[in-house]
Amino acid sequence: MRNRMVLTIVAVTTLLAGCGDDAGTTANTATPSTSTTGTLAEAPTAPRDITPKRGTASGDAGLTVTGIRIGHQPGFDRVVYDLGGTGTPGWIVQYTDRAVQDGSGKPIEVAGKSILEVQILGSAYPFDSAETPYAGPDPATEPSAPGIAGVYRTTVFEGTTQSFIGVNGDRPGFAVTTLTNPTRLVIDVASQ
Repeated sequence: MRNRMVLTIVAVTTLLAGCGDDAGTTANTATPSTSTTGTLAEAPTAPRDITPKRGTASGDAGLTVTGIRIGHQPGFDRVVYDLGGTGTPGWIVQYTDRAVQDGSGKPIEVAGKSILEVQILGSAYPFDSAETPYAGPDPATEPSAPGIAGVYRTTVFEGTTQSFIGVNGDRPGFAVTTLTNPTRLVIDVASQ
């Protein structure tokens, strides 16, 4: 009986660690720069910090956004940028009053009460990374994640992929983490 219980616990832990929506694989932090890899044993908590977050890309980074996923967890909604290529990403994620496309200066209409600008550092054009870029809806939406109005664009300009997250709340707390195997940039936005 004890062996069955241990095997059941191991199986459930392994299943949660490998879930496609990254349930149970987040870290919440109040520091401006956060990087986490792997799976954490504690349950995810809603982020509270609204200050800009920064992280540094590895020297060999050449990453392309290959997918965008949106999901809901108790207390927060999650946006996952799947990344293909080499190295680990850096990031600058912060609230902005207006969405403006890098390079052209063109304004972008973003739904929601607040706008999170996401800059993924260490990016490469798809022809340089040999990765198939994200070609899904623009904006990407998910009705089960009510705090996210949409995830807009993933354009690359001078080694940075720029994206915007329309948030339905008034600048709720958010956290930024990275996950590996495969490489992902994860942004958790507190529910309001």
